[in-house]
Amino acid sequence: MAAEQIAYTVKEFAPAVPGWLNKGDNAWQMTASTLVGIQSMPGLVILYASIVKKKWAVNSAFMALYAFAAVLICWVLLCYRMAFGDELLPFWGKGAPALGQKYLLGRAKVPESKHRGYSDVDDITEPLYPMATLVYFQFTFAAITLILLAGSVLGRMNIRAWMAFVPLWLIFSYTVGAFSLWGGGFLYHWGVIDYSGGYVIHLSSGIAGLTAAYWVGPRLKCDRERFPPNNVLLMLAGAGLLWMGWSGFNGGAPYAANLDSSIAVLNTNVCAATSLLVWTSLDVVFFGKPSVVGAVQGMMTGLACITPGAGLVQSWAAIVMGMLSGSIPWVSMMVLHKKCSLLQKVDDALGVFHTHAVAGLLGGLLTGLLAEPDLCKLILPFDTRGAFYGGNGGVQFLKQIVAALFVITWNVVSTSIILLFIRLFIPLRMPDNQLEIGDDAAHGEEAYALWGDGEKYDPTEHGWHTSQFSEVAAPSPYVNGARGVTINL
Repeated sequence: MAAEQIAYTVKEFAPAVPGWLNKGDNAWQMTASTLVGIQSMPGLVILYASIVKKKWAVNSAFMALYAFAAVLICWVLLCYRMAFGDELLPFWGKGAPALGQKYLLGRAKVPESKHRGYSDVDDITEPLYPMATLVYFQFTFAAITLILLAGSVLGRMNIRAWMAFVPLWLIFSYTVGAFSLWGGGFLYHWGVIDYSGGYVIHLSSGIAGLTAAYWVGPRLKCDRERFPPNNVLLMLAGAGLLWMGWSGFNGGAPYAANLDSSIAVLNTNVCAATSLLVWTSLDVVFFGKPSVVGAVQGMMTGLACITPGAGLVQSWAAIVMGMLSGSIPWVSMMVLHKKCSLLQKVDDALGVFHTHAVAGLLGGLLTGLLAEPDLCKLILPFDTRGAFYGGNGGVQFLKQIVAALFVITWNVVSTSIILLFIRLFIPLRMPDNQLEIGDDAAHGEEAYALWGDGEKYDPTEHGWHTSQFSEVAAPSPYVNGARGVTINL
C-alpha cells in the first residue's frame, strides 16, 4: 500500500507518474491501440493482398500501407483536434497540431464532451492517462476507416489519385463524423449512441466506398467476372488478425479497463462467431457447400454490427445481432445486389457496402432497440435505453435513424466532391492497358515470381529458350527490376 501511495502521490520520486495517471487504464489503452493498429498493419494489408487476383496483390497491399502512414501524419498535424478538439461548428472541431510536449503529456480530455443540460453531472470525458495515448488510440480508428474504404476501389484506382484522396477524405469527411458523434458535436449532445464506430467507421467507409467506386469506375470486365483470391490461407491469416484485434477495437472504447470494456470484448466475439456460423449455414443451404471467403465476410459483418453497441447490450442480444448480421447482409449481397441496377453498375470490389455499411447501419439500429439501461449507465450520464426496454427507448431508436441519414448524406456528398476535385488533376482510374497488367504496370513489382494472370510475355523480346523443366527469367517491359520466372512443365 505504501508503495502504491509513493507511485501515485509523491511526484519527486516518480515524475513520470502524476497523481491523475492510472497505470492499468493507460496500459490497457495502449494495448488496445496496438491491437487496432495490428488490424490494419498487417491484418488488412495481408487480407487485401491475398483476397484479390494475383496481379493486384502488391497494389492492394500498398494502398492499405500508404493509408496507414498518411493518416498518422495528417492526424497529428491537424485532424485529431478537428475530431476531438474545441468546437468550430456543431459538426466540426478546430484543426490544430497535436505535437506539443505539454499537450501530449497532459491528462487526456475531450473538451466538448460535457453533455449540455446536465450541469449537476460532471461527465466530461477525461481518461486517467496522457493525451498522447488518446491521440494514438483514435488514430488507429481513423486509419482503419480509410483502409476499409479502399476495399471498394481495389483493382483499378490510380495509385496517385488514392494518395491524394486519403488526406482529403480524412480532413473533410472522417473528422466530421468523428466530432459529431464522439468529439462533442451535435449528434453526441443529442444522445445518439455509437459505442465504437458503427456509424463513424463502418457506415462511413461503406457508403464512401460505394460512392468512390461509382466515380472511379469499374474494373476490367474480365476482372469483374473472375476475381479469385490468390491465397485463401493467407487471407485467413489476415482475417484472424482482424478478428482478434477487434477486442481492442471495442474493448478500448470506454477509455478505461473497466466493467464495460469486459462486456464489450465478450459481446464482440460472441456476435462475430454467431454471424460467421449463420453466413456459412446460408452458403451451405443455398449453394451446397461452405465458402471460406463467405465465412470471412460473415465474420466481418458480425464485428461491424456489434460495434455500435458492444458494451451496451446483453450477451444474449449479441447472439441476436450476430444472427441478423449473418443473414441480412448475406441477403443484400447475394440477392438484392443482383436485382438492383445501381449496385450492379457500381463495382464495389470487396463488397464493402454490404459487409460494413449494411452491417454498421444494422448494428446502429439494433442498438437503438436493444441497449440495456443498466449497461448504458456504466458510461452514459443520463437515462438511455433501447426501444425494447420502454421509456424513452422509442425516441432513442429515432435518433439512431436520423444520425444514420446524416452520416450517409455527408459521406456521399463529401466523397463525391473530393473525387471530382482530384479528377481535375489526376485520372481516378488506371488506363485499360495497365489494368490488364496490374502490379507490374502500377508499381514495377510483383507479388510472386511466376508468370501468370495479368503478365505479358513476348518470346522475341525476352529471349524464350525452351527445354524440358527449363527456367527463364525475363525483365518486365514496364520498369527495371521487376522480374518473372516461367517454368515449362
